[in-house]
Amino acid sequence: MDCFAVSITSGLTIKHLRINHALQIAVFFGSFQAFMPVIGWLAGLGLRDFITGVDHWVAFGLLGLIGLKMIYESSKLGSDKKEINPLNIHVLFMLSIATSIDALAIGISFAFLNVSLITSIIIIGTITFLLSFIGVYVGNRSGHFFEKKIELAGGLILIGIGTKILIEHLT
Repeated sequence: MDCFAVSITSGLTIKHLRINHALQIAVFFGSFQAFMPVIGWLAGLGLRDFITGVDHWVAFGLLGLIGLKMIYESSKLGSDKKEINPLNIHVLFMLSIATSIDALAIGISFAFLNVSLITSIIIIGTITFLLSFIGVYVGNRSGHFFEKKIELAGGLILIGIGTKILIEHLT
């Protein structure tokens, strides 16, 4: 669901959406959500305490920084404004990592449970891909209603998701 929300935010900022834009975002999010449990599974018990101790801070920091940059950019005047491009590989990479840190911790638990890793990552990756693909279109179609404050709303949403992740792990 975090990827869905970030996909909506990404769709809000893409002015001329094409199918390959939605596919790019969906492939990144789906791949990271599927790949991170594999990394976690490989890491196993040795890193469990360390990863679960900091994963929420990493996600909070990455989403918070991107969100703050979007809010800052929303306050600039048109000529000196530099919009965050969710299709930029660096931005997409950071968003993918931030939204999939929890999947890494889940992968660690897979190492100790009697679950099929292949089946789990196929389900996780497929559902994330589909929700992200749909989310980009939902954000793009609804974004025209809020044209002036899209980046502000997107920044607040990203900070909210990061804060939610942090609160869930701290409580």
